[in-house]
Amino acid sequence: MPDPAAHEPTVVATGIGSWPGTDVREALRVVRGELAASAPEGVTGMPYLSELPARGPGADLLGRTAHLLVDLPVDLQPQGWRLVARPGRDHERAGSWWRQDLDELAEAFDGWAGPLKVQVAGPWTLAAGLWLPLGDRVLSDRGATRDLVGSLAEGVAAHVADVRRLVPGAQVVLQVDEPTLPTVLLGRVRSDSGFRVLRTPGRGEVVAALRTVLEGGGADLAVLHTCASDPPVDVLVQAGAGALALDVAQLDRRRWEELAPTLEAGTALWAGLLPTSGEAPAPDAALAPLLRGWHELGLEPRDLARVAVTPACGLAGATPDQARALTGATVTTAARLAEVAAD
Repeated sequence: MPDPAAHEPTVVATGIGSWPGTDVREALRVVRGELAASAPEGVTGMPYLSELPARGPGADLLGRTAHLLVDLPVDLQPQGWRLVARPGRDHERAGSWWRQDLDELAEAFDGWAGPLKVQVAGPWTLAAGLWLPLGDRVLSDRGATRDLVGSLAEGVAAHVADVRRLVPGAQVVLQVDEPTLPTVLLGRVRSDSGFRVLRTPGRGEVVAALRTVLEGGGADLAVLHTCASDPPVDVLVQAGAGALALDVAQLDRRRWEELAPTLEAGTALWAGLLPTSGEAPAPDAALAPLLRGWHELGLEPRDLARVAVTPACGLAGATPDQARALTGATVTTAARLAEVAAD
């Protein structure tokens, strides 16, 4: 996707992905209205295909993404989502949610020209969350993990192509969500029995898998996201995403220092600055942790125009009114950041 700041400083405002309720048509209407229709000068609103986990199994991040896997069908069992020999009822239910979502996306964004974001679970969140047909989690088996990564990359590429076909004017942005990645790297994913921990993949293996999905998706921009409390910034940086989406409240001095070189080299920061429920702070208060970290590292103030503003994580835990208000506050905060970058 072309850099929105290539000609005039433009701050992106977007959301992470999840949304309250069960009505995808209404969610898309609100997201497009708040992020795109009302974006002021200096702000690029980036709407997204909302995820509605309240609809039930198959609408959750894990089951939703697992349905995209190529030649690896899944079914929901007592332990969770498990790879199976042939698709069953739960796999079909997830497919039904996807068909509904894509139909509504095509209608809501008919004639759209601009960035449009979709979200999927990353390979390590899937490997830690999906179960082998007759064994433990996929993570326990290096070969099965490798197969999962390839299947995911292929499925994500097909999904991006579908979105591009349905909304021909869209610049498709792919966000890869890795909420479980810190747990995987720390060796804290436990076996089925709970008496042992599963293998801890090496950082090289982790980075290679992330790169396979990010680069293989075919999107105009690939974004790597985690809102975990201990983000492995060094690994995220090495994965080579075009942007990193992080909860700024989780960035201590060390993590800011790990981020600085890649930000200076052109990787964008998607700064999680707004809460995920309740009332939004005033724009200056929301921006304070970002501006403090930026200043302490001596980064160029004008480069703040390449920062995107988001909530700290998804909004599924908010009420519909809160989600709408927080999305509007994201745009307002982005407008204030554009003013700061231009000063």
